[in-house]
Amino acid sequence: MPIENLGHEYEFEPQFGLPERLPSDEFIVWQGSPDVGMLASSAFHIKKLAIYFLVLIVACAWPALEEGTGFMAVLLSIKWITPLALIGLGSVWMLAYMTSRTTVYTLTNKRVVMRLGIVFTVSFNLPLKQVAAADVRLLQDGFGDITLALQGSDRIAWIHLWPSVRPWRISKPEPTLRAIPHVQEVSDRLRDAWTQNTGLAANAASENESRQAHSNDLQVSLT
Repeated sequence: MPIENLGHEYEFEPQFGLPERLPSDEFIVWQGSPDVGMLASSAFHIKKLAIYFLVLIVACAWPALEEGTGFMAVLLSIKWITPLALIGLGSVWMLAYMTSRTTVYTLTNKRVVMRLGIVFTVSFNLPLKQVAAADVRLLQDGFGDITLALQGSDRIAWIHLWPSVRPWRISKPEPTLRAIPHVQEVSDRLRDAWTQNTGLAANAASENESRQAHSNDLQVSLT
């Protein structure tokens, strides 16, 4: 079964998160969406953006503060940068919110389905038999990302997957389930479904190796 892009060919979902009803021999193992707060932080870098605007506001207000010209002078010195900061942060948060509301990840006993898109909805079917590896990146409070490395010649354009894609893997994009809750539980279900579907045993790293892998991923992925 090749990777299938069902495109924006449907306005009504016969089954939530899916462009068509599942066959009788297929069932949902897990279904979820990105957490808006964690997505805003990890994918849209809203915390870094907030720090950036804070530095700009302080830089604009510093001359007035240093001269001690009064409260009104400080307000006048930041009257332009503060609204821009609020608009910028609000826009990024709204983008993360809309992405979270319109993104649905579905794991069945045979495939991973990614329903993506705020304006134009597209769905990608990723058969478990074409998943070569899955990398779990731990975030905070049980949230995390699961990146799928695909085998075969089929490719999905990086821009079509964003932000549900591993950063900086442009030539060979890797679909990623971003900012999902209980990521360890989901990864266990994915491993079990992959094992049952392929008939192969998944290689499990030791606890120390797993921690080291997560540490390296945090250093290299730049998310």
